[in-house]
Amino acid sequence: MLDLQALLFDVDGTLADTERDGHRVAFNAAFAEAGLDWFWSEDLYGELLAVTGGKERIRHYLNTHRPDYVLPDDAAGFIAGLHAAKTCHYTELLARGEIPLRPGVQTLIEDARDAGLRLAIATTTTPENVTALLTHTLGAASIDWFEVIAAGDIVPAKKPAPDIYIYAMEQMGLTPDQCMAFEDSHNGVRSVMGAGIRCLLVTTNGYTAADDLAGASVVLDQLGTPGHPCRASQGVAPADGVVDLDYLRALHRQVLEQAA
Repeated sequence: MLDLQALLFDVDGTLADTERDGHRVAFNAAFAEAGLDWFWSEDLYGELLAVTGGKERIRHYLNTHRPDYVLPDDAAGFIAGLHAAKTCHYTELLARGEIPLRPGVQTLIEDARDAGLRLAIATTTTPENVTALLTHTLGAASIDWFEVIAAGDIVPAKKPAPDIYIYAMEQMGLTPDQCMAFEDSHNGVRSVMGAGIRCLLVTTNGYTAADDLAGASVVLDQLGTPGHPCRASQGVAPADGVVDLDYLRALHRQVLEQAA
């Protein structure tokens, strides 16, 4: 039986509830700054989240909602510029403290680090977004807590493709059964499963609570804190309502035993 060696975290919606009041707001600010009349409402953005990657999301929006819009000759450059502006607005939101970590995330990461578990990031968001979130929530030194930050365009295919998780494990010299992944969405579940990782904890949010999360080891509404326990919609929540290392190790052991 392989022991749990590493925790691999998605970012958006998992470490922090970044989508509705973070990325969506930043996209709209970038559109307004560029003189565009585009506006992504909360409901529309929930629909667009089916597409992973910010630049890809803009293209999908144009194809499905604004086919009348004529892109400039350098369409790729135009979209990349919008996305870069959006990233600037997003990091400004982080700097103002408007996007905190989700409940229980900081405690779990710090406890895992103290216990010697290896940490990594596996996300479709840009490296700049990851480092900004870590810097403004856990402090600049926390960037070095993560052995690998696999983010953005570092692999050709984004989630739900498994490439980003495979890349992270390869960089760390780990097998799937030595890892546990943390996700929040259907696309994330598909990515993890495609990479062969069998132990997966999902924390849902307002956009993903109704997602098809079949394949996850457990689905919780949050990691939980004292006084605000987590609740499971799939699998078994920790007895005291707080996800800690003992719970994760027991879950990892159970998943591998069931698969044997």
